[in-house]
Amino acid sequence: MKNKLSWFAVPYVVWMALMVVIPILIMVVYSFTTADFEGTLDNFAEMGSYASVFLRSFRLALIATLVCLLIGYPVSYWMAHEGPGFQRLAMALIMLPMWMNFLLRTYSWMSILENNGLLNQLFQAVGLLDALGVDYIPLIGTSGAVVLGMVYNYLPFMILPIYSVIVKLDHSLLEAARDLGADGQLVFRKIILPLSLPGVLSGVTMVFVPSVSTFAISRLLGGGTQMMLGDLIEQQFLGGAYDPHLGAAISMVMMVIVVVCMVVMNHFGEGEEQAVML
Repeated sequence: MKNKLSWFAVPYVVWMALMVVIPILIMVVYSFTTADFEGTLDNFAEMGSYASVFLRSFRLALIATLVCLLIGYPVSYWMAHEGPGFQRLAMALIMLPMWMNFLLRTYSWMSILENNGLLNQLFQAVGLLDALGVDYIPLIGTSGAVVLGMVYNYLPFMILPIYSVIVKLDHSLLEAARDLGADGQLVFRKIILPLSLPGVLSGVTMVFVPSVSTFAISRLLGGGTQMMLGDLIEQQFLGGAYDPHLGAAISMVMMVIVVVCMVVMNHFGEGEEQAVML
């Protein structure tokens, strides 16, 4: 019976081989070869000239992840302590924007942030622009606009995993802590926060990884002045500076960095869980 059931895994194994393993192998081959497919390390050496792009990508991704965490954790905690009806309504409101196309949501922020957009029109109506002596406040084409786009698009990926963990916490643990004299702050710090850490780590991973590799948000809201790793990689494959070997090398380095970050965070999360159990 076990051997028969194992055949059901064949389509999954074939799919993973075709869509994951083989593309990664192709990327590795391109990373260590020239245009004539001769072995070289020049692709990695050339990345030094793009150090500013790497730093900007990780800096903005970290800021966006931190902002999502600062917003997402209180929202998740609040939702988990409300009634089922409110939780369903809040979940629908959080997921509703995700039903729209990603680019459409980003384009909507362009109309809000551009120089004659809704925000600057509001500032003009309240007299703020006249008080500052300017025609508009430059909002689009800045790193702040890119971070705003990331937070808006990826915030649900922070809220949902944290909420799913907090809402399933064993309330008998909280009641026992209160019976032993712990106040609300101590209960949160010693029980709720450590036990919700797996959800936090999942949310951080789900926000940081797409943020560090985004290209649509940085291109549309950054106005071409906030190039990130996703833009750089796309440029190597589709832009005028066509160099798929360099693009593959950048992709591999970024993948390794992301995997290392995920391993470190997971190891930290396991250590926290063991500390709570002790």
